[in-house]
Amino acid sequence: MFSKILADTVLLIHFAFVSFAVFGGIFVLYKRSLAWFHIPVVLWSSVINLGGWICPLTPLENYFRSQAGRAGYEGGFVQHYLESLVYPGGMPRNFELIAGISILAWNGLVYLFVLLYWKRRQP
Repeated sequence: MFSKILADTVLLIHFAFVSFAVFGGIFVLYKRSLAWFHIPVVLWSSVINLGGWICPLTPLENYFRSQAGRAGYEGGFVQHYLESLVYPGGMPRNFELIAGISILAWNGLVYLFVLLYWKRRQP
């Protein structure tokens, strides 16, 4: 039972990490110091996608699932939990590349907006 709770906790942390990589730049508008945490998260997420690697949280979640007597899953977090929503027929390798580049491009635009916003607010 405790292993299942740990697996679910890792899943929630992983989901929060991915969400922060995508949307965290918006919070930088309100608290500049978050950029010191957000930028490495964006870079890590992009590198994982561009490299076709699996985030270390995935094997950790699978370990706890196996300890709880449940089956783990193949591939990465995005492939397992989000692929069927976006690509019901399976996610092509190109999508990982697009995801990695999109995370960088999206956050580049967000930070451009943030910088322009901060510049405007300065007297």
